[in-house]
Amino acid sequence: MSETNLMTINMGPQHPATHGVLRLLLELDGEVVVSVVPHIGYLHRGLEKLAESMTYPQALTLTDRMDYTSGFSNNLSYCLAVEKLLGIEIPKRAQYLRVMLAELQRIAAHLLWLGTHALDLGAMTALFYTFREREEIIEAMELVTGARLTPSFVRIGGLAADIPESFLPRVRAFIASFPGHVDEYETLLTENIIWKKRTRGIAPLSGAECIGYGVTGPPLRASGVNYDVRKAYPYSSYEEFDFSVPLGTSGDVYDRYLVRLQEMRQSLRIVAQAADRLPDGPVAADLPTVVPPAKDAVGKDLAALIRHFKLMEEGFAPPAGEVYSSIESSKGELGFYLISDGTNKPFRMRVRTPSFANLGALPRMIVGEMIADVVAAVGSIDIVLGEIDR
Repeated sequence: MSETNLMTINMGPQHPATHGVLRLLLELDGEVVVSVVPHIGYLHRGLEKLAESMTYPQALTLTDRMDYTSGFSNNLSYCLAVEKLLGIEIPKRAQYLRVMLAELQRIAAHLLWLGTHALDLGAMTALFYTFREREEIIEAMELVTGARLTPSFVRIGGLAADIPESFLPRVRAFIASFPGHVDEYETLLTENIIWKKRTRGIAPLSGAECIGYGVTGPPLRASGVNYDVRKAYPYSSYEEFDFSVPLGTSGDVYDRYLVRLQEMRQSLRIVAQAADRLPDGPVAADLPTVVPPAKDAVGKDLAALIRHFKLMEEGFAPPAGEVYSSIESSKGELGFYLISDGTNKPFRMRVRTPSFANLGALPRMIVGEMIADVVAAVGSIDIVLGEIDR
């Protein structure tokens, strides 16, 4: 009678392919994965609890630090939740600028994913290509927000400021050049026989399994499920933009790669439409009790200085109630659930992060696969531990 000896090993939390401090406890039969238990929490900072001790404007800066590859999107989701609680309408120019910057952020996040994912599987060249274009986006974002990764530029009621004159020409130059660069990525990888052998048929998930695990974003759409928050529950005027939702069929690592490539092309379409149809007007709502005065007014008008000080020090008190608001971030559905007790601080803040839900499906994806394919599976989810642990 043969005896099976299983080997237990740790992958992480320092392993470079775990995309942060993720520890996977793997049980192996030879090189085949028999079971896997993800251990998380190494990056836990208690953001949701910290928010309860901050005013609503102060808590905004916490959101930058969740998915630190998509700081702008995190800001947007939080502000939409607070604005829903307040019941306020955002000027159309601010909505279009939010869409433009959020889609540029999505492209930048996908470029970071593509470069590091390819590097994990041994394809080094893609990293240099993708970071070249990502740097263009980051520099453009820095031109507007003053920051590269943690902008805190979306504000409750609109935006912190309008865009500088040099921003739109820079964006249009990127719109003109980027499709050719995506073609370069495809030349490197899409029909590359080694890439296809490492990704096709690896770590598949069916549409029903994705729904059962709460998977959203590119992994869900790669399994053929047509769900995108921008289409299902439009926010910030997304219903006014023409774009399609890329879908896969196999739900494997290769399909997740193809879906994200097509998403970058669609995001560029949205950015181009926003740039061409950008309306005039203010970038913040006219609500003196919620929105701070303009910076130049603070330096010239004593009343504006006093109002700015009071808002920064005391915040504002929305009516008692509870709301949930979500967006389609680069990794999936990112939602904020807020409870207000009528004071100037959230009674409770709970964040529904896509990386956390998507990671839950990892054991289903890799049990029965080879240990070499664990790296491909983890990379294909595109997790960031900052929003898993929070």
